[in-house]
Amino acid sequence: MNLALAHTALATAYPDRECIIAGPRRLTYAAVAERASRLANVLRTHGFGCRRERAGLANHESGQDHVGLYLLNGNEYLEGMLGAYRARVAPFNVNYRYVDEELVYLLTDADTVGLIYHARYAPTVARIRDRLPGLRLLLQVADASGEGLLPGALDYEAALAAASPAVSPGTPSSDDLYIIYTGGTTGAPKGVLWRQEDIFHAAMTGGVPGLPGPPTVPELVAEAEQGGFVRVLAVPPLMHGAAQWVAFGAIHKGGAVVLPASPDRLDPEDIWGTAEREGVNMLTIVGDAFARPLLDGLERRHYDLSRLFIIGSGGAILSPHYKHAFLERIPHVTVVDGFGASETGAQGSHASRGGEAVSTGTFSMAGAVVLQEDLSGILEPGTDAVGWVARTGHVPLGYYKDAAKTARTFPVVGGVRYAVPGDHARLLADGSIVVLGRGSVSINTGGEKVYAEEVEQVLRRHPAVYDAVVVGTPDERFGEQVTAVVEPRPGDRPTREDLVVFAERHLARYKLPKTVVLVEHLERSPSGKPDYRWARTQALAARGITPG
Repeated sequence: MNLALAHTALATAYPDRECIIAGPRRLTYAAVAERASRLANVLRTHGFGCRRERAGLANHESGQDHVGLYLLNGNEYLEGMLGAYRARVAPFNVNYRYVDEELVYLLTDADTVGLIYHARYAPTVARIRDRLPGLRLLLQVADASGEGLLPGALDYEAALAAASPAVSPGTPSSDDLYIIYTGGTTGAPKGVLWRQEDIFHAAMTGGVPGLPGPPTVPELVAEAEQGGFVRVLAVPPLMHGAAQWVAFGAIHKGGAVVLPASPDRLDPEDIWGTAEREGVNMLTIVGDAFARPLLDGLERRHYDLSRLFIIGSGGAILSPHYKHAFLERIPHVTVVDGFGASETGAQGSHASRGGEAVSTGTFSMAGAVVLQEDLSGILEPGTDAVGWVARTGHVPLGYYKDAAKTARTFPVVGGVRYAVPGDHARLLADGSIVVLGRGSVSINTGGEKVYAEEVEQVLRRHPAVYDAVVVGTPDERFGEQVTAVVEPRPGDRPTREDLVVFAERHLARYKLPKTVVLVEHLERSPSGKPDYRWARTQALAARGITPG
């Protein structure tokens, strides 16, 4: 299973179906396939491709050239991925909020030889290009910014128009890489290396998370015959892995990926209006950060969402009260909470429907296990012990250029290789998994572990709180203390006492925040994930502590 070959086969079988709808632009499968072939030939002309086959490489190594996608959402993002795959080049995601130093780190770490970027980022590229001696090709995508073409860069549309539409020579392989860089919200970004065969089955089938998809391209094409009605509105940035997985899942079902017309901001009117106009069946978001403004949008205006059946959330917590709110406003919809990671793919899900009890954090995960905390074995269902969520089978090869981290995150337990990205969990008697939170942001206070996400969920339910992130800060007596960084709702200024009185009805006392820091705006990544590094810096500054 190779992603480029799968799309080519779908385009051959269903050439006139709409594949990508991005604002006023509507591209069929045949049009996307042709544009991807033209891009592949541009990359080939510049000497990019596969230099060493997978069989001769260690798990943390790549034998392919790497091209960065420094883009907002648009057809060019998915074309960029497919065109690179067709040329046996490995594309990777670039966070468009990174500042110069972060970009230099990322592009250097990735050994970037080419960059496809929106014109609005041309000034940034101009400042850093001399610090990237390996960067040989710049493809600039025109946008509304009015930025001129950088010297030596190629205009994306002109380059495609001048390139041959013929399929480039060389047959892509199921071993070719899919690379996704982690967000770096708790540490330096890391490039996760997947075989395309594995990422397809782990995250891109468009089916139930954790269950493999059709084993061959012809079977995928046959299953997609009935999928022409599928319309998936991908709201999160495509630089976020979960958005890529949802988009490719829609394509692999033979449906259309719908993108908002305003990719540079979360515009509820644009999103709901697009869902109404395009008859969207599924809308994807990232937790509370997306849910709040979208629900506010439903308060302001009525939309015909009769064809919307699923609201899917992944990548961050979607609190129960927001699930309730969606179910109240769109009673026929099912809210699906997804669980996964860059290192595991889409692992599990939990569905909430109107009239049923709503919860967050408990998932059905086909093929997942919970390993003992010391990685000595697998926990049995129903034990009260806390372990690590793990996946085997279709898992990544490792982290690019980091053999040590590869060995730690993908350990061999009992002769089986697992992906263990760092989420603590309990395994219930019925086989479902209660995810407690990422170990890297858990707080050890007096020997008790506090999971930031549990406290955040409670604080966000307070009527004066718009958003909240919880971090650990130093405490002389307990080692660490729980510190809440809170963005209040306009006109409100909740005190620590207000929040503690509210939270102590739901949390043990050792989990309550000892310090509350109010901020005007709480920073999150473009994908909606909390930026714990930023929050901890704010918390330390408010307490007068110099970061160590």
